[in-house]
Amino acid sequence: MSELSFEQMLEESLKTIRTGEVVTGKVIDVKEDEVVLNIGYKSDGIITRNEYTNESGADLRKLVQIGDEMEAKVIKVNDGEGQVALSYKRLAADRGNKRLEEAFENHEVLTAKVAQVLDGGLSVILDEARIFIPASLVSDTYERDLTKYAGQEIEFVITEFNPRRRRVIGDRKQLIVARKAEMQKALFERIEVGQRVEGTVKNVTDFGAFIDLGGADGLLHISEMSWGRIESPKKVFKVGEQVSAMIKDINGEKIALSMKFPETNPWTNAAEKYAAGNVVTGRIARMTDFGAFVELEAGVDALLHVSQISREHVAKPSDVLSIGQEITAKIVDFNEADRKISLSLKALENEVPAEEEPVEE
Repeated sequence: MSELSFEQMLEESLKTIRTGEVVTGKVIDVKEDEVVLNIGYKSDGIITRNEYTNESGADLRKLVQIGDEMEAKVIKVNDGEGQVALSYKRLAADRGNKRLEEAFENHEVLTAKVAQVLDGGLSVILDEARIFIPASLVSDTYERDLTKYAGQEIEFVITEFNPRRRRVIGDRKQLIVARKAEMQKALFERIEVGQRVEGTVKNVTDFGAFIDLGGADGLLHISEMSWGRIESPKKVFKVGEQVSAMIKDINGEKIALSMKFPETNPWTNAAEKYAAGNVVTGRIARMTDFGAFVELEAGVDALLHVSQISREHVAKPSDVLSIGQEITAKIVDFNEADRKISLSLKALENEVPAEEEPVEE
């Protein structure tokens, strides 16, 4: 029997390894771009920066310490230089895929940071396993610009898991839809007609503003924004502004809002303020061929008929009056039921000032 050389005995005492195997080793050296492991084999194991992390330019000296014990996956028994090529990242990805498979089967909600914003969606990494969230599944509304999600932690569920085809699909949209449904249900359970609510202006159009009430949007129509006249909602409200409104009507999932609060109704004490015979001051808001409408206060307009403008003949109001002009007139009629007030400038002309009244001898 021939005797084995020391080198042969040493080689036989060392374990054998295969590609794809998971090995454990101790860190014996760390450079900026690679980690060297003693894995109990005839050659040391090398983990390059690209096989350690997805973070480009990372300094491995800040991530790994000499003496650390770690596991890695064998990707080449001989890297061409007599050393074993290892991957920490791929091992983590394998375990991450196992984690994703379990999450997929259990419909678990996961949280991960957005690693990359792509043309068609978002790429997130969980335990070194990559998940793709298509743009259509990022939100419940279409978002053209996804860059705002870069670096953010987001929640999602796995809706498709096929690691062999490298196809792992995440869905954030269904979580948003489900939570909004819960919020909507809670909102409708607590609101009722006449109730005051707080909300945030979500969108402003020519006909009104949509107010986010936390679970559903309410429409504040232009006619319900004030007791007075609103020319353009966009001049009154801004997106993101906090507002207080009143529930005017609930019809299924539609909520109508109003800012015409009863306590601010200008017609509440109008009978006293605008009784026939009172002299008032107002601003001409609009004109027609038959008369001018004068705003006495927000929500209270009065008609100055063309026949009541002057003792002299006036063909049409615009001949002697202009929009925005302030006038003082006498109330000649007050109809509370129809909320109609009639004014007269001619009535004031017919009155003789006290200082000009004849003195009886």
